Amino acid sequence: MNRDAGGWLRRREAAEPPPHPAGTRVDADLAYGRWPAQRLDVYRPAQAQAQAQSAPVLVVVHGGAWITGDKQQPQVVGHKLAHWGPKGWIVVAINYRRLPWADPREQAIDVARALAYVQREAAGWGGDTGRIVVLGHSTGAHLAALVLADTALAAAAGCVAPAAAVLVDSAALDVVEVMDGAHLPLHDRAFGDQRAGWELASPWHRAATLQAAPPPVLLLCSSLREDSTRQSERFAARLVERGGRARSVALPLTHAELNEQLGQPGEATNQVDAFLAECFAPPAAAAG
Repeated sequence: MNRDAGGWLRRREAAEPPPHPAGTRVDADLAYGRWPAQRLDVYRPAQAQAQAQSAPVLVVVHGGAWITGDKQQPQVVGHKLAHWGPKGWIVVAINYRRLPWADPREQAIDVARALAYVQREAAGWGGDTGRIVVLGHSTGAHLAALVLADTALAAAAGCVAPAAAVLVDSAALDVVEVMDGAHLPLHDRAFGDQRAGWELASPWHRAATLQAAPPPVLLLCSSLREDSTRQSERFAARLVERGGRARSVALPLTHAELNEQLGQPGEATNQVDAFLAECFAPPAAAAG
């Protein structure tokens, strides 16, 4: 039984991930910390190795309601690697500590530590440290958003802001709103009963303290989930208010489909491709 933040407690059918693109080199279970859960996998495409180019890097943070999930589940990397690997992207999938061993804020610190590790090591993989993008789904989107919004948390982990972020269907970007309204028992387990703790774990609240513009952010959300759509729009507005570039795009896909279809032909993948092209477009040529 796996849990996700949209179906909450829904059994997934076992599935084989798509085969790795030809020539992909996999470095599995690299340690970015001393705990067993602090491990990541690196998938290096043939293009990055053969051409020794500075490849962009996609760091994927899985979901799982802060208590489950794993970097090797088929839906975490599968189609994403199949799509972006042949385009020359290095794909990194991370694990992090979960409840009850680490609360959501400690989990975000793990994500920041993993990003710091990638930032230190990417050049040795043929990666471009200036083109590291974090992509989180569900709980992973909440944790990635918290790293972006709380620069003190990121700095304490040795992490600088990534070049961009894609946040996929989190309905916990304003934790106070979640906890003040009708919510599931899993939220009580994750966030406790103290408002001060809710604010510390709330990306929307932490972003209010940003002193510098955050990196560009694309928020994909399910138009079938009113809470996710509302929170994505509000968080995008908060980032714009703080000087960043952010937009929320609602698509008629379920919470699980948004993740599983990333990398497959369709609007979710098109939106991410367009966002990445916009982020990394070469500067316009100066007028003659």
